[in-house]
Amino acid sequence: MPAEEATPINDGEQKSCYNHGRNLREQVFSFVVPASLLHPKIIRRNLMAKLNVNGKTVDVAAEPDTPLLWALREQVGLTGTKFGCGMAQCGACTVHIDGAPVRSCVMPLSAVKPTQKIVTIEGLSPDSTHAIQKAWIAMDVPQCGYCQSGMIMAAAALLKKKPKPTDKDIDDAMTNICRCGTYQQVRAAIHMAAGQTARKA
Repeated sequence: MPAEEATPINDGEQKSCYNHGRNLREQVFSFVVPASLLHPKIIRRNLMAKLNVNGKTVDVAAEPDTPLLWALREQVGLTGTKFGCGMAQCGACTVHIDGAPVRSCVMPLSAVKPTQKIVTIEGLSPDSTHAIQKAWIAMDVPQCGYCQSGMIMAAAALLKKKPKPTDKDIDDAMTNICRCGTYQQVRAAIHMAAGQTARKA
C-alpha cells in the first residue's frame, strides 16, 4: 500500500500546538515546583532571616518553617545545641529565647523575631564559669554527655527564675530526658549552683 502523504501543518496550527505544549509543561512544572522557587528574588526575600544569637545579629538563609535548631547548627555553626527527638520531648535542643528555655527543634524561624535574644550553650558563659557549669563538673553529672547542653540551659533558666529552687521546682522544670539516668546528680548540681549564686549575692 502506498504510504499516506502527511498533511502539512500551516504556521498557525504549528504555533497553536507549540503554545498548548508550553502551557501544559508550565502547568505540570508549577504543580511539582513551588512558584517561589522559580523566582530567585523572591527566594532571597522570603528565605533570609535575621537572628540575635549570643549577642550578635546573624543572617540565616533558610525556609521560614525551618526549625531554629537546624539554623543554629547548620547556618550559624553553633553545634553545642543537639538534636534528640525532633518532637520537643527530650530537651537536648534547649536554648534560651529572652531568658526562657525553648526547645528549638520545633521552633520555626518564622516565629522568632529579630529583636528576641537567643542564647545557646556557647553563649551561656564565655569561659564556662556559669554556676551551673561549675556545679555540673563538681557533681560529675555528665555521663555520655549528649543531653547535657540542653540540661544545663534548662537548669540555668530555672535558677534565673528561682534562685533557690526546691526539689519540686527542679522536678517541675527539669523535664529533659537523660538516657544515662543522672537525675539525682542533676538535682544535686542545681542545689549546689543555687548555693554558689546565693553566696555571690
